Amino acid sequence: MISGIYDPPLRPIMARASRVVNFFCILIVSGTVFAGCFGDSEIVENEIIDWDSGLFYIENPENFEDSREFIVGNPYDNQTWGNASWAVFGNEEGGNCCEHYLAGTKEGWIVNFGGEYPTWSEDRGHTWQEYIPEIFSQLGCLEPKPTVPGQEGLGEGSIVQATNGDLISMGWFPYPSLSGADQFYAFLYDADDEEWSWCFNRTPEPFYDRSWQVEVIGPINGGIYGNGDYATIVISNFWHQVQNIGGQISTDGLNYDYINFPDRDGSLASIEVDLTASSLGPEWDFTKPHKEMRAFPVPSGGLYFPNYFIDGTDAFLDTSLNWWSATSLNGSTLPSEYCAIDSSSALHCVIAEGTEITHLMSWDGGESWSNNTYELSGFATEIEEWEFHSNGVHDLFVLNVRYQSASGPDVDIAWHVRDFSDSLIPDSKTYLGQGDLDSTSGAGADIRFDFASMGILPDGGSFIAYHDSTDPDPLFGVELLLPEIYGIST
Repeated sequence: MISGIYDPPLRPIMARASRVVNFFCILIVSGTVFAGCFGDSEIVENEIIDWDSGLFYIENPENFEDSREFIVGNPYDNQTWGNASWAVFGNEEGGNCCEHYLAGTKEGWIVNFGGEYPTWSEDRGHTWQEYIPEIFSQLGCLEPKPTVPGQEGLGEGSIVQATNGDLISMGWFPYPSLSGADQFYAFLYDADDEEWSWCFNRTPEPFYDRSWQVEVIGPINGGIYGNGDYATIVISNFWHQVQNIGGQISTDGLNYDYINFPDRDGSLASIEVDLTASSLGPEWDFTKPHKEMRAFPVPSGGLYFPNYFIDGTDAFLDTSLNWWSATSLNGSTLPSEYCAIDSSSALHCVIAEGTEITHLMSWDGGESWSNNTYELSGFATEIEEWEFHSNGVHDLFVLNVRYQSASGPDVDIAWHVRDFSDSLIPDSKTYLGQGDLDSTSGAGADIRFDFASMGILPDGGSFIAYHDSTDPDPLFGVELLLPEIYGIST
């Protein structure tokens, strides 16, 4: 553990003190092998690296009920540099048996909807709150239905912050309960009123394991779907990505209707979409949906689906909720289904093929690209799950990967790319947890980790889901050791 002097209020730990401690730690463990946790390639600490220079603990790790040391090392091999403490949380903080659905807000909240209801912390995980609906929904729900608070049964949901500060989310409760079965609830946090509300929705819907959610940038003039400051779309793995049937859309965040998606082999009228942006606010660091939504909000309005059609053409949903075949302004399509724009106006896309992941970035809306490839063939036999996030305010890109190691157990890692505007080369690699548990995704598995999930707080600290043998259910860690130049932001 890196140590230092902690003074209230939060005070940076001077890097000099931590470097002295690490120096002696390295002398002790130099040349030793970290026992078999991370695959066939041994992790060996054999070189003194001043890796934590300029880093500080945003607060004392001992202030958390559960803080753990994660190994930090060279981004390209298994050489380790030292340890960094992260705060660790489990399904009591919003997850379930198999997953966390994490997101952050511009106000500094960590939100989670892996379990039954929206759960959040406003203080980096020290305290947690959960929204449980009242018996009756508020006026304005098109399908009013009473519920039994806390009795909907095992569920899961999705959540993300809209650019106006609202939290858009939904919960799906598949099992019979006092409230019924196969229920779709919309949960909305109104940022202006600072209040939650909910509506039951029973329009024809699919099996919602797993749901994803995204904002459609407005203002929306949606015709039969209504008008709103924005729209929100929910899709399911099994409904859209597998069966290609469609999704659910709402222009008020509470009442959802079915929306058809174009056939993937269809032919639509073409439109050029301006993917460039300038003077974006910090909210654009938090509106990114989970990558499996396979779409991203467009600052000028609408929602973009890269590589949507079978021939590789992109799709676009405009502010009138009309579908188009789409390209960028020069007629180009994007290189991956998985893309997002952050507050710096950078467009990030990620490609995963075999045991390689490539990060591409464009400053001109997809006209030209820089890239960096993460090659895991020396460590991994298969990439199991992955996710990425970027923060334009801090010029930070983080890639999280869960891979099958050559020796069997799955390993969770996170690369930090600091100052991505200068270089896409990662600065470090962090091993999340012990890397000693082989799990899989999907119903029927005894040990499940259904998908990667992560976010980045306004202070630049990452929070990332992982799984190891210390808990039967997935965990997530909140980063505490941060660059001094980030300061303390809220």
